[in-house]
Amino acid sequence: MKSLKFQIILALTALVLATGCSKKFEDYSKNKNLPLQVPPALVLPTILNDMIVYPGGDEDKADQNIVSNYTYYGLNQYWSGSANLNYGTLHNVLAMESEARRLAGSDNNPYHALGLFFRAFFFVNMSEKVGDVPMTEALQGLDNPSPKYDLQKEVFRQSLVWLDSANTLLAGFLSNGFLEFSGDFYYKERLNSPLNGSNGRDALVEWQKVVNTYKLRVLIELSKRTDDADLNVKQQFATIFNNPSQYPIFTSNDDNLQYAYNNTYNYYPDNPTNYGNNAGRLNIAATLLNNLSQLHDLRAMVIAEPARGLGYSDTSYNSYVGGNSGEDVSTLATLSGAGKLSLYNYNHFYSTYTAEPTLILSYPEVCFCIAEAINKGWVTGDADTWYQNGTKAMFAFYGIKDGDNNIVLQKADGTPITYTVPFSFDDYFNQPLVKYKGNNTDGLNQILLQKYLAYARNSGLQAYYQWRRTGVPAFNAGSGSGNGGVIPKRYQYPSNELSANGINLNASLSQQYGGNDDINALMWLIK
Repeated sequence: MKSLKFQIILALTALVLATGCSKKFEDYSKNKNLPLQVPPALVLPTILNDMIVYPGGDEDKADQNIVSNYTYYGLNQYWSGSANLNYGTLHNVLAMESEARRLAGSDNNPYHALGLFFRAFFFVNMSEKVGDVPMTEALQGLDNPSPKYDLQKEVFRQSLVWLDSANTLLAGFLSNGFLEFSGDFYYKERLNSPLNGSNGRDALVEWQKVVNTYKLRVLIELSKRTDDADLNVKQQFATIFNNPSQYPIFTSNDDNLQYAYNNTYNYYPDNPTNYGNNAGRLNIAATLLNNLSQLHDLRAMVIAEPARGLGYSDTSYNSYVGGNSGEDVSTLATLSGAGKLSLYNYNHFYSTYTAEPTLILSYPEVCFCIAEAINKGWVTGDADTWYQNGTKAMFAFYGIKDGDNNIVLQKADGTPITYTVPFSFDDYFNQPLVKYKGNNTDGLNQILLQKYLAYARNSGLQAYYQWRRTGVPAFNAGSGSGNGGVIPKRYQYPSNELSANGINLNASLSQQYGGNDDINALMWLIK
């Protein structure tokens, strides 16, 4: 009996082993609870989320919009290390396009058109931070774990090609019958609200405007490379500007690519919940606020509280003084504690969870891009009109109107007080500092200053990139900036790139920066 039992056990064991050998190890490693394909409509929102740069972070400080006066909540130093790059997001872009291609049977679908735009957006974003980046050989996974670096010029050139292709595809959908798509919370959900009953076609109209408006931004950022025949910057700009039917762009604030907040789950970063932590420990920066005050610009009172320790009235522009971004935190703390620096406007930022939307790409910005192009002679037009249109659009963004405006400030005891402050667009634009000085350097600097003010707490690092490209406005620097009191011109490459792709990284550093990953070195874009 014992021998028979043993034989049966051996037989059963052999059967199990035999059947087990018929399957590969990979079959057991698969999680059958995970989907094999993810619909593009579920991938798109993650990509859209990665476009937003929230106010209140390091970008806000680098743009010299805000300063910290309390060490625990952060210094005002610029970076000394590596950049965060967007290859993870770009993998999602390719995955979205691949699944859309599988479902549609071709790349003739809206997700591919948006994917081309996202490629340009994120590759340009990465390149602006560091310089050359892997592009042509990137995103191939184990097939090519060590991609070569593409020159920054090629990154921009290819991005402009992608934007052209995206515009052509979107135009085709709109003239020949568009394909339905979902997952777009920037335009499709906004336009599908019960108030207007618009449909997906309207969203594609807006995305086509995004593509061409963004291309104007990229071309302006190439302003130091107008002599490059391969890029043909001036002609490309003129082609868009002179052909609005073929290349539609933003025409009002209604077109803005923006992230809106609500009272349910996505709060504006400065809100009643963090009032106890942030309020009193963050000041509006001097580069932003002092320029607004000097121009007698009502936006100063919308975003800031008066510095009551200076002895002026609450509605005097002399009361709106920002913190110097180059000062050390202890100095800023002393000045702020003495009431000599302006804090955030409590009512505007801390009385609700929404404040204003955060702009990613805006109508005011494109107005200033066009004004700059006219000023430089790239296109023909009235630079003053575009300059004023962009400025007025930003006033509208903050709810400022021609006439009496109600400004709510906080009294010393914490209770709100409302002032009625008159504001006249005619008076504003007739001031010597604001009245357009013509298509010359002085006029260009006026355009660039208003563009900087339009970037305030919006558009990620665009204000810093403008300063880096033009020097306007003058940024404050000092011991509080770190880096020996010098504002860096770029980020370093991610630290793990040296071990993962060291040969190609070193070759790129030698080509660009003399072999050093130097944050003070000038990249091709701004030489």
